[in-house]
Amino acid sequence: MAGLVESIGKNVTRFAPGDKVFGETFTELQWRNGGAFAEYVSVPQDALALKPNGITFEQAAAVPTSGFIALHNLQNEGQIQPGQSVLINGAGGGVGTIAVQLAKAYGARVTGVDSTKKLEMVRSLGADHVIDYTQEDFTQRGECYDLILDIASNLSFSGCKRALTLTGTYVLIGHDHFGDVGSRTFGSLPHFFKIVALSPFVSQLPDLSFSIPNKKDIMALLAEFLEAGKLTPVIDRTYPLSEVPEAMRYLQAGHARGKIIITP
Repeated sequence: MAGLVESIGKNVTRFAPGDKVFGETFTELQWRNGGAFAEYVSVPQDALALKPNGITFEQAAAVPTSGFIALHNLQNEGQIQPGQSVLINGAGGGVGTIAVQLAKAYGARVTGVDSTKKLEMVRSLGADHVIDYTQEDFTQRGECYDLILDIASNLSFSGCKRALTLTGTYVLIGHDHFGDVGSRTFGSLPHFFKIVALSPFVSQLPDLSFSIPNKKDIMALLAEFLEAGKLTPVIDRTYPLSEVPEAMRYLQAGHARGKIIITP
């Protein structure tokens, strides 16, 4: 979400009424959601940052949740380093479009995987190479990557292992598809639990941690990337608050490029 601070609680020290801010209502590893389909929201101060100049409220609202997921998994789980070869599966969605730009900002060589209609956009965001998953299986190409970020969560680790270097890392985001494009009753949970079971024994899987990342620091870093022009939010469509059901139907169809934004 993004907007103007209307009022603050007695213990709030970082913001004042009238400040332009952006952030999210999710807390506790994103399991609790305070809700942002509203004209007014109540948000912990550490989940916010000042909105950078030069971007709209709509652009700012497109960043926090997807940016948090992308940055945390690239930094903490993937341990991304300059010069690495990074493949992002699901590069054209809300998390993917941000992950491509952040990986480039960290100096990686990026390959984006998505459907035909999204490839030009992914390339325009800085991806060095793009792969159309409807035409080609990247795990069969014989190329190896230092980091595979599986945002779409539709790949098996055994398949991805063929496309990893010996010291490479596979990171599962666990982004499920429901609605018209959903196909699994339990989503990515079986895949996730398998990764949890394998991680202590497989060097190419990150050590899983259930600690809560410092959201204040992540929001500050996302604001820096936006301010520096290294991150440009991608917005597919904008809907008014009265058309949330229609927005959700479009999201469920699985065709969105980047983010869908709700305005008051």
